[in-house]
Amino acid sequence: MLIMRTPWSWLCVCVLSSAFAQAQLSPPVTRPAACRLPAARRVTPDGAWCWFADPRAVYHAGRHRRTYVGWVTSSGDIRIGALDHDTGEIETATLHEKLNADDHAAPAILIRPDGRLMVFYTGHSHANIPMRVAISEKPEDISAWRPPIEIRSNTPGNRGYCYPNPVQLSAESNRIYLFWRGGNWKPTYATSADGIHWSPARTLIAGRGRQADNRPYCKYAANSRDRFDVAFTTGHPRNEPHNSIYYASYHDGALYRADGTRIQTLADGPLAFADADLVYDAAERGARAWIWDIAIAPDGRPVLVYSTLPTESRHLYHYARWNGRRWIDHQMCTAGGWFPQTPAGRREREPHYSGGVVLDPRNPAVVYLSRPHGGVFEIERWTTNDGGATWSSQQITDNSRVHNVRPVVARFHPPDQPGLFWMRGRYVHYTKFHTAIMTIDPRVPTTHPSPASP
Repeated sequence: MLIMRTPWSWLCVCVLSSAFAQAQLSPPVTRPAACRLPAARRVTPDGAWCWFADPRAVYHAGRHRRTYVGWVTSSGDIRIGALDHDTGEIETATLHEKLNADDHAAPAILIRPDGRLMVFYTGHSHANIPMRVAISEKPEDISAWRPPIEIRSNTPGNRGYCYPNPVQLSAESNRIYLFWRGGNWKPTYATSADGIHWSPARTLIAGRGRQADNRPYCKYAANSRDRFDVAFTTGHPRNEPHNSIYYASYHDGALYRADGTRIQTLADGPLAFADADLVYDAAERGARAWIWDIAIAPDGRPVLVYSTLPTESRHLYHYARWNGRRWIDHQMCTAGGWFPQTPAGRREREPHYSGGVVLDPRNPAVVYLSRPHGGVFEIERWTTNDGGATWSSQQITDNSRVHNVRPVVARFHPPDQPGLFWMRGRYVHYTKFHTAIMTIDPRVPTTHPSPASP
């Protein structure tokens, strides 16, 4: 186990107002009053993640006020950092050396009620790499870990494991639900009462008929009490010309639509696409989509953000929310094209990799997104007071020399701090990247007004 304690390294960014050139494609956007965020800081010079494993960052207040964040290095090391909100110190630990040099191998974090950390990690669909669970020896301490637990139960198939997503529900005696992409390349889950002993793996979602071989991509959100929500796609946009987006919610042992209609129990088997809410119909709208994030608003209603892909070089960001009667969808803005730096003379292998768009899980009226300015992807903060009809926006990064992409907001972050993290650097492919993990200084409160929740 490698442990490092280092002071923060400084990289300053300015906060500037932003308006959009293509207003006819986007809702009205205003320039807010001048406001400055604290300096951006580098968490690690070598780290990356995909956006389908979460939580990548979690805030916890106990003896310390810290945010814990995980990443995979360019050589395949699985690492976790502890960012202290009072001292500014960052401590890092290596949980596994050279596991898989692939951003899909980034870990997910769960903090137990007793303050001990659980870190879930695996490779990118390698049949010989199990799902592992590392549990810290002491609460709020990443310096010592128990030997990792291996979860080897999986759905049938040779696709291995990928994308861990743990949630814990206090109303179910702190039962842990762990979701991942299973051996059959479908959303899979297992449950545990203690994080050590796990139920057999089961498929959560599966297509029927001609869609039986599809591989849905999922994002999960939970209220940590009695509910988790899932948003998912028909499949991969590379393979599905009509890649739509669906939604369902779990509570009281069963799955439901947003209007409260009961679909089935978890024990009834995989959820079919046709039984869930159809949030975005790609066949009807004429462009495939890809899910990016989901959150549960303070009023209990779900909110989604996703990209649509009219062409490989023209991506669009969307914001969808359930208003109590129906899904309301707003196109936010143009997102540019793909962000990987395609080698000269090569065809881009991942043309559907947008810069990224995510919700603040504390208040999903706040959105962070990445899109190009002058050919370089920058991070922006968007806020709405009317459910996505109109927006205000500000630059988080500006005049950068390298891309800033894949933002994420820490779960449970303090209200006066953004909890924002992102990747910054050169990225060619999910197996070839030279990116840092960046954040906003957590020691300085921000002065952003809080928009009303959707």
